[in-house]
Amino acid sequence: MPYPANYRYTREHEWISVEGSIGTIGITDYAQKSLGDIVYVDVPKVGDKVTAHGTFGSVESVKAVSDLYCPVSGTVTAVNDELKTSPDRINEDAHSAWIIKVELSDPAELDKLLDAAAYEAFVMEETAA
Repeated sequence: MPYPANYRYTREHEWISVEGSIGTIGITDYAQKSLGDIVYVDVPKVGDKVTAHGTFGSVESVKAVSDLYCPVSGTVTAVNDELKTSPDRINEDAHSAWIIKVELSDPAELDKLLDAAAYEAFVMEETAA
């Protein structure tokens, strides 16, 4: 699956898409494939503060529980409530099944993230190792 070119990516396999000052965050297709069937998603509350590279929740699959790392710092403005009852939406389409939305406190942090080509190269290196 190609990685959306308008997203930015972390080395922990999260993506962020930004409109104005709001970043929409989810996990990549590579991450959901690695995890297997997702059965639970733990997320922060609206109004919670998140920090770049800090954990903001976790994803539980039939294989393991994995922490979620925030690509940017800011304040949570929305959580995807659909994931409470249908966490498998992430398995169906990881690049449209967002987890949280964050109002960015420092848009310059986006410059430190990978673009689609760099993320794809990173995944290739990781899978070859």
